[in-house]
Amino acid sequence: MKQFTFSNVEKEMEVYGYDSMVKSHCRMCHGGCGVLVYTKHGKAVKIAGDPDCPINHGTLCPKGFASLQLAYHPDRLHYPVRRVGPKGSGKWERISWEVAMDTIAEKMLGYKENFGAESIVMGYGTGRENESVIYRFSNLLGTPNVLTAGHFCYGPRLATSIITCGSNPIVDYENHPKCIIVWGNNVVISNPDEYKGEPFSVSLDRGAKLIVVDPRMTRMASRADIWLQLRPGTDTALALGMANVIVSEGLYDKEFIANHVHGWEPFVERVKQYPLERVEQITNVPAEQIAAAARLYATTKPAGIQWGVAIEQQVNCADNDRALMALMAITGNIDVPGGQVLFKTPNIRQVSDFGAHKRLPPEQAAKRLGGERFRLASKFSIINPKCVWDAVITEEPYPVKMIFLISSNPVLSRANGAEIREALNKIDFLVVSDFFLTPTAEYADIVLPSATWLEMDYIGDYWKRHGYILPRRKVIEVGECRPDHEMLNDLAHRVGQGDDWWETFDGGLDYILEPMGITFKDFKEMDYIRGEVSYRKYLEKGFSTPTRKFELYSTLLEKWGYDPLPQYNEPPESPVSTPERLKQYPYTLITGRRQPGFFHTENRQLSWMRELHDDPVVEIHPDTAAKEGITEGQWVVIESKRGKIRQRAKFFKGLERDVVSAEHGWWFPEEKDTGHGWKRSNVNLLIDNGYENCDPAMGATHIRSLLCRIYPEKEDK
Repeated sequence: MKQFTFSNVEKEMEVYGYDSMVKSHCRMCHGGCGVLVYTKHGKAVKIAGDPDCPINHGTLCPKGFASLQLAYHPDRLHYPVRRVGPKGSGKWERISWEVAMDTIAEKMLGYKENFGAESIVMGYGTGRENESVIYRFSNLLGTPNVLTAGHFCYGPRLATSIITCGSNPIVDYENHPKCIIVWGNNVVISNPDEYKGEPFSVSLDRGAKLIVVDPRMTRMASRADIWLQLRPGTDTALALGMANVIVSEGLYDKEFIANHVHGWEPFVERVKQYPLERVEQITNVPAEQIAAAARLYATTKPAGIQWGVAIEQQVNCADNDRALMALMAITGNIDVPGGQVLFKTPNIRQVSDFGAHKRLPPEQAAKRLGGERFRLASKFSIINPKCVWDAVITEEPYPVKMIFLISSNPVLSRANGAEIREALNKIDFLVVSDFFLTPTAEYADIVLPSATWLEMDYIGDYWKRHGYILPRRKVIEVGECRPDHEMLNDLAHRVGQGDDWWETFDGGLDYILEPMGITFKDFKEMDYIRGEVSYRKYLEKGFSTPTRKFELYSTLLEKWGYDPLPQYNEPPESPVSTPERLKQYPYTLITGRRQPGFFHTENRQLSWMRELHDDPVVEIHPDTAAKEGITEGQWVVIESKRGKIRQRAKFFKGLERDVVSAEHGWWFPEEKDTGHGWKRSNVNLLIDNGYENCDPAMGATHIRSLLCRIYPEKEDK
């Protein structure tokens, strides 16, 4: 527990005339980096990385610096508004928070009485660390339907790791792994969740061997000892092929497997189905490269696997995660220094407890949309978004009458935006809490002005698994903007939940910290709190699974009717599964590569970020471009069976000639019509969101690869 300190701050404030400096933690993405915020005349005027923060050690990405542009953007919504014209008309009137909250509460209570609490869907997207607050509100209201990105973003990692080994295994960069596999992740750009690019880079500089698995040449791939350029969507086959090498050559940790693993024999039989000749045929990675990577990882101890959402946004989502965790386990890299550690959170009220999941009546939980179809997701209170859109449009299995979205822009961020617009057009009542009038918010009945991280007190990284919590300290106020958790605390009192909430949300922060015997006021005087750090905890307690062992063979998945072992399934649309479609759409399109200035659909209003990256870009191999008559920088059409969009061509030799890479999340807020160009370059319009295009257990939509054709925009084809 480190105490709050100042170092040379007074001198800097005197030189530049700052009024104050506040230590806080950024939330422009999932990063949570420590920052120093300087103010002058009541405004935040400078942001710098905090060198004392254990998360980022003083480093900061462009998004963090641009927080000031977000907070003070002229188009930002400063007060609640109510729509006065037809949906999408852009006609709004200003209302008070009192009127907004009363109206929302009245609608909620009415729908709950007439159609059941399940007719109300709460939802969030990028998240401002308000997830547990939203679940608390939903569970106490009685609705099992919380619409998140959790079906294909981080949620699968938590769900599969909990049923496999009890918690999310985090790479221990503090003890510097000697070998790192970066699998479907670009940590130096995205700085995701528990990870930052800085400690990863430090480990590389200290000599760690690097294996990169990615169909695209990233900065890390260019530095790798081994780059496995797999065919998009074939990750599970590659992982099982590597496991085959480790098993057949006896490179596994025999003591760990004998004493701490459940299902070794059936796992061995499964990996025998993936000999290198077959895996090479599936993945297009040469067998000798697969073998070399498997040997390097298995024999260089300790080792870690850094993986990201690219492997979760696939039809093989759960099996991708499980196959990678199997590699960690059989090589003995679980819960060891420099390997994959099951970090302990501090002694605070856990997210699941705060979220009041046990307070949701079982009869209501049974009504969760898609719960019987996607059973792994449902066990973790996660739903597939298509289940919501279908319930709105068809009113089956029951009607959804109201949606309340917080920090979410599904028209841009989910597959098949046209279907989503149809659902939002039909929904009886839509509330959105956000910074701007997004293409999603334009269809709302009421839009609430959400506060940025600069405008709130909160417990940073409360939900993460790296073992830290950090105080986020309020620095400024902007207009009538309110933190989402304060707004929900207010709304809870109006819908009859008052006994389970607090007079202000300061009480909620105290409630989280109560097991430690401190208040949030105490916490604000600290830099951070870290849970106890220990290793090989399984030697005393085993793993938090039904067998108390690391489950290569999942007893819970077997119970729920799924294959208990990871297996590979060909993506539903690929050169192999749909060869006839390949004739018309000859290229594999991959999506979702990260940009330094954007966080999915966010930040395209910010001039600094658009200076870094002004237009949507599709990467094409120069030979492919020449074949299609495309010149660099030209606007081109990317077309799938579902539709077409436009992006600028950029030549890039780091792709196979039959693969193109398009950016996601694009809209044009500078265009003042209510659509803001949402259809023009939105790659998710090209993606199928049918149930057959989803992971059968987790419900993850396969958005990372599909078939397309590409041609110059002016060409008539």
